Amino acid sequence: MFQKAALLAFSLATAVYGQQVGTQMTETHPKLSWQTCTSSGCTAAANGAVTLDANWRWLHTTSGYTNCYTGNTWNSSICTDGKSCAANCALDGADYSGTYGVTTSGNALTMKFVTTGANKNIGARVYLMADDTHYQQFKLLNKEFTFDVDVSNLPCGLNGALYFSEMDADGGLAKYSTNKAGAKYGTGYCDSQCPRDIKFINGEANSVGWTASPNDTNAGTGQYGSCCNELDVWEANSISAAYTPHPCTVNGQTRCQGDDCAITSRYSGVCDPDGCDFNSYRQGDTSFYGPGLTVDTKKPFTVVTQFLTDNNSTTGTLTEIRRLYVQNGKVIQNSKSKIAGMSAYDSITGAYCDDQKAAFGDTTSFQNHGGLKTIGQSMGRGMTLVLSVWDDHAVNMLWLDSTYPTTSDPTKPGIARGTCSTSSGAPTDVETANANASVIYSNIKFGDIGSTFSSTGTTSPTSPGGGSSTTTTTAPQTTQTKYGQW
Repeated sequence: MFQKAALLAFSLATAVYGQQVGTQMTETHPKLSWQTCTSSGCTAAANGAVTLDANWRWLHTTSGYTNCYTGNTWNSSICTDGKSCAANCALDGADYSGTYGVTTSGNALTMKFVTTGANKNIGARVYLMADDTHYQQFKLLNKEFTFDVDVSNLPCGLNGALYFSEMDADGGLAKYSTNKAGAKYGTGYCDSQCPRDIKFINGEANSVGWTASPNDTNAGTGQYGSCCNELDVWEANSISAAYTPHPCTVNGQTRCQGDDCAITSRYSGVCDPDGCDFNSYRQGDTSFYGPGLTVDTKKPFTVVTQFLTDNNSTTGTLTEIRRLYVQNGKVIQNSKSKIAGMSAYDSITGAYCDDQKAAFGDTTSFQNHGGLKTIGQSMGRGMTLVLSVWDDHAVNMLWLDSTYPTTSDPTKPGIARGTCSTSSGAPTDVETANANASVIYSNIKFGDIGSTFSSTGTTSPTSPGGGSSTTTTTAPQTTQTKYGQW
């Protein structure tokens, strides 16, 4: 939902984004198995693996070890302009576990928040690969995406995010001749915030007009941003969770400049920065998600997301994004909205987004950028799976798990998003007190509606006071029943 520019890392050279390929460390992608499913069952996909985003990698001269970027400053003697920087600098392989705290085992990916070795690394972002040089592309219309997650070790101020961005499958390798690294080295990132902290965009350094961050010793912003449609399937910690589509008026990864990047106004850009979010706490059900609640974040659980179309086909128009959970063998229907002026919605539809924006008094940026129809078209073209863990140097993650804006009345609809204190989430605090935080993603499945999960029962909350009831069910829902939207 909000700017992801706070991601940072420290290694032999401070985290950077480059285009040539270095030879100091061999790039070996950690294996990660996942499955595709139909009504007949699930099969393992071939060549599952992840690659580290290029913004974390060591960038040095092609002829030696001199850093092209240190702290939050470019080496101006090497990077005199964007094109020369791309020619002079090489992006190297990654020590995934030792430097970045990224490990895999079978179908499970563990991402540590802080990893301290010879140097200190904070957070990470990885992409699922189809093969050694291409990101896996998912076409989500009339499909279902499921994964297990353990957020028990993610406190206030942190975000374990699993989402899709409309990135080029090869990381821009074919489009931009100065990009020699491609998807193998994690190039070509984009999202709906049009991030300007990306070090290289479209095969050129973003060094011109670069401004060092005043509160982040490892980050800054350049004159360009990297925009694309973004579908946040999961942004969460142990306190709060949200899923949020963000449409753009551009197709695929697009470099922006000026107001197209929303520099002077949050809503002047080519992408929707707010999205249309479903956060159970923000929608008024404060007893649904969290430690010991209906979805108990002290234990792992399964997250199921279904993308329904108007004609039940993979070529139809996206009309609904539905959420289910499975925990302890029970299917848990999503919480229902309890906001005055809204129906008891429990999924994202056009009507839900219209009513939510009106009830909360929010800007209709989502609708202005095409809403579900536009994000659905992006899903039809194919999107890259992104998995990350990060802290927030902009607003301390308060938009996810606390009262935000902090100056607003928390009793006003849409302001309270979780139980975290408004003084929580400061990176200087969480990077010290919660250095051992981590998130585990596992058991990724993708396929036909109703094919990726099973259960022995269905659980749903009964009242704002807590508690739940259990009823038996013979099979997962496969029809387009509109829960709570009569």
